[in-house]
Amino acid sequence: MDQVNLIDSFTEFKELKNIDRETMLGILIQVFQEMVAKKFDIEMEDEEFKNHFSVIINPDKGDLEIWHEREIVKDKDVENIVTQIALSEALKVEDDFEVGEDISTEITLADFGRRNVMAMRQSLQGKVMDLEKDALYTKYKERVGEIISAEVYQIWKREILLIDADDNELILPRDQQIPGDFFHKGDTIRAVLAEVEIRNNNPRILLSRTAPEFLERLFEQEVPEIYDGLITIKKIVRSPGDRAKVAVESYDDRVDPVGACVGMKGSRIHSIVRELKNENIDVINYTSNEQLMISRSLSPAKVSSIKIDGDRAAVYLEPDQVSLAIGKGGHNIKLAGRLTGYEIDVYREGETEIDDVELKEFSDEIEAWVIEEFAKIGCDTARSVMNLSQEDLVKRTDLEEETIADVLRILKEELEA
Repeated sequence: MDQVNLIDSFTEFKELKNIDRETMLGILIQVFQEMVAKKFDIEMEDEEFKNHFSVIINPDKGDLEIWHEREIVKDKDVENIVTQIALSEALKVEDDFEVGEDISTEITLADFGRRNVMAMRQSLQGKVMDLEKDALYTKYKERVGEIISAEVYQIWKREILLIDADDNELILPRDQQIPGDFFHKGDTIRAVLAEVEIRNNNPRILLSRTAPEFLERLFEQEVPEIYDGLITIKKIVRSPGDRAKVAVESYDDRVDPVGACVGMKGSRIHSIVRELKNENIDVINYTSNEQLMISRSLSPAKVSSIKIDGDRAAVYLEPDQVSLAIGKGGHNIKLAGRLTGYEIDVYREGETEIDDVELKEFSDEIEAWVIEEFAKIGCDTARSVMNLSQEDLVKRTDLEEETIADVLRILKEELEA
């Protein structure tokens, strides 16, 4: 085709990441077939088009040729320019052609005109970009749930833009980052591929470091018994950056699922904890015994007894175990409820008081010297403070009324939660 090499002509398509060479050449053939059909006002599906036009690409060099095959007829007998050519035109190609013979003539870019060539280029660009978007979407849709490593390219307020090994753009939204995550440009981030969505006709690849699947994939990488199927992860619940609970079960009586996940001296789980910014991870031996499962889920607290009524479980503990069962910010009891599917109510052994928490558990919200003031009057738990009126607390402590009101608000919100 006038020695035009298509791969050189369309250099902007040379480095496409998700389209292979054969697919690219197939697009070129289709675009030129459409241009030929438009020039001769004929449908590509018509037999006349299929029998009389050939678009050929050399897959090694990328050279393209278009050939038009017609029957030679007398000049006055030309009725269809698609299937027939005048003898006078054929003799310009070779001077020994005769009526009734077939001739193949090459169609060059110049035959289409500059405007049509420009339109062809735009069509080619559109088809290639659409195909690459589809290929990118399909490629990553099949990898949802896998751990991806990518480099931080740009940091925005609501999300981070990352680039993977294939130079594809990935997004880590702010709400999918672990509290405490802090990255710089050039850092390598590991996250689970959470979702591939289409936005404004473009694929958007979303990562997550807070999804339970991320923790599950980390366990699979660190614990060979999980990867090999000897140990199964039954369920994972997380409060990202604070605490996670992982219920595991072994199909081999010789394998201790909890011990295998933790590793010798915690070697296996420590690397996971570091990746999750020191998130506490409780590995629990799964059981179908509901009471035993609830008891294990409240680890590290030691449960005295449990009474189940419908979807609620009343858990009784020694007074010094209550705060452990509830956990800082209530994370432990909330996660235990999500893991077991029960609404868990905590009681002191021998009492009916519910959900008491030691004041020291609120050290991130209440200053230490304020907690000490309450301790001086014998109030070391949330309930012991709330059992006194605001006026009594003002009289018995050296605290300002506004401070006491703020503390009561914090305690009330926590216990109601």
